[in-house]
Amino acid sequence: MSDDTIDDAPLPVAAPAPPSRPTSLLKQRLRDLVRAPGAVAGLVVLAIAAFLAIFAPYVAAQNPYDLMQLDIMDNMLPPGSKLGNGATAWLGTDDQGRDMLSAIIYGLRISLGVGLISVLAASVIGSTVGVAAAFFGRKVDAVIMRIVDLQLSFPSILIALVLLSAFGRGVDKVIIALVAIQWAYYARTVRGSALVEKNKDYVAAASSLELSTRRILFNHLLPNCLPPLIVVATVQVAHAIVLEASLSFLGVGVPVTEPSLGMLISTGYAYLQSGKYWISTYPGVALVVLIVAINLVGDRLRVVLNPRLNG
Repeated sequence: MSDDTIDDAPLPVAAPAPPSRPTSLLKQRLRDLVRAPGAVAGLVVLAIAAFLAIFAPYVAAQNPYDLMQLDIMDNMLPPGSKLGNGATAWLGTDDQGRDMLSAIIYGLRISLGVGLISVLAASVIGSTVGVAAAFFGRKVDAVIMRIVDLQLSFPSILIALVLLSAFGRGVDKVIIALVAIQWAYYARTVRGSALVEKNKDYVAAASSLELSTRRILFNHLLPNCLPPLIVVATVQVAHAIVLEASLSFLGVGVPVTEPSLGMLISTGYAYLQSGKYWISTYPGVALVVLIVAINLVGDRLRVVLNPRLNG
């Protein structure tokens, strides 16, 4: 073979790297999430809380709100005492003879349920309103954002108190009040992200193809606004649980027959000065641990979904 033949031979070209797949990106972000010890601890606590809430009838020693399972002779027992049925009240009992550990487990169902349902509903409403305000702009944006600004200028608990004074007590009423409070946070967050995204080429291409407004908003624009929405939603779950606990403590939240952690704290507050600390202290500790766990996970999610914060 001559030298000319060798010189004319085509040089080997390296194969292009395969494009990154969404699955690989998801795995990478999950790995980033569990690299922080605080986030791992928060995830473990949330997993335990979710397990106890879902399987409360099988995990708790008694149903503390079934009158047939209660004995008034078991009231005000200190932690570690034996109940009339032979079971041990590891966290003591309240004035009705309810096992406090069982009451906390059942209270988790209400607190987590109210927080998750209210955040889900508020995020759907708020993100829809926010992306519409950014996309249509001008008068629509001005009207929506003035409503959002007006609502956010009032304390959340004040709005909730006004709404619940009109609606009355009940788990469903609390959820409605929390949704009415929280949607504005999502609307503002999604609007800010959508204002950046709507000027990008993929939105212009979708408009040039004469796709419907609904498809542009929900199939193209909104999915690219999800990272900040997920972070806000995580933080707002903790905020909703704390707000519900505050309302229940004030006596305008969930009824006594469906108590949350906040209602349990309120029930035991009257007995603190008489030395019956366990009735409100242990539900309070459970509430604090739950909120801290949610905030640890939310803070790590904020870093994972915005890598610039790693620096």
